[in-house]
Amino acid sequence: MPTPPFPTPLPPSLAPRLVRTLYGDRATEPRPLASGAWSQAYALTLDGAEVVLRVGAHGEDFAKDEVVARLAGPGLPVPPVLARGEAEGWAYAVSGRVRGTALDDLSDEAVARTLPSLLRALDAAAHVDLAGTSGYGIWAPDGRAPHASWPEALLAIGTETPRVPGWRAALVDSGIGLGPVEAGLSALAALTPCLPDARRLIHGDLLSRNVLAGEAGITGVLDWGNALYGDPLYDAAWLLHWWPWYPGWRPGDLHAALLTHWRATGPTPAHLRERLHAYLLHIALDALAYCASRGRWDEVRAHVGTVLTLASPGGGESVLIPAGA
Repeated sequence: MPTPPFPTPLPPSLAPRLVRTLYGDRATEPRPLASGAWSQAYALTLDGAEVVLRVGAHGEDFAKDEVVARLAGPGLPVPPVLARGEAEGWAYAVSGRVRGTALDDLSDEAVARTLPSLLRALDAAAHVDLAGTSGYGIWAPDGRAPHASWPEALLAIGTETPRVPGWRAALVDSGIGLGPVEAGLSALAALTPCLPDARRLIHGDLLSRNVLAGEAGITGVLDWGNALYGDPLYDAAWLLHWWPWYPGWRPGDLHAALLTHWRATGPTPAHLRERLHAYLLHIALDALAYCASRGRWDEVRAHVGTVLTLASPGGGESVLIPAGA
């Protein structure tokens, strides 16, 4: 999936100034790493250990990273958050650094080798103890999510949020209109009777350099700001949706890995095709809204095409859903 530019440029002097203020000569000068949609990362050493500084506008994302790092077991490699705070109107977090190549940058052979370990890590995420939490959908650092049910959380995709505003008017002004959104929501609503009431931990943003891998498998699962409570099959649908955006990756590798994993870990999930169909619709609607809010119209048109395909009669037979599911 293409990574959007950081929406609000950070002052170039902020990270070096922040590091000097926090750590003085205990830390080296921060070096920019990749930026994502919501934060900029920097590499440095602190007391001789490799760490990563992230700076962004949404401190709640970093707080969620801290929560998951505390809850994750050895099967889910999440780097510890060592410090969090605010400086000059920006949120920051300092985390342990894990080494690896971003999933996005792997060759077709390397990503095929990595998939089994990633699917095992997602299983580990789905078994994180959520005692003391509540609700469905994207959760806050206090463990509460805003929706009373999983279908309600999914159907809320038709409502604008403070982080992704203005997309409905933008679609109308563009001439595309809201028809594709309404068609997608209607198709999604029709599938909700097949959805489980499972409430497990979902990452919800597995590409965009958020998964790192080495020769032996994944080394880190980063950036839990978009994490949800709901059906863990959602993360499989995320991979299915975005896989075609990486032309060097073979769809058959992902389909085979998913089917092999599901068959090895128990009976094939009930209503698998309908659940994947619903989540593919949600993910495409989410991407459509996000890109419309950013004025990325070539991508909007691609996501509109996906939504309309999935919302059409027989949309569940889409090639995005693995054969045999």
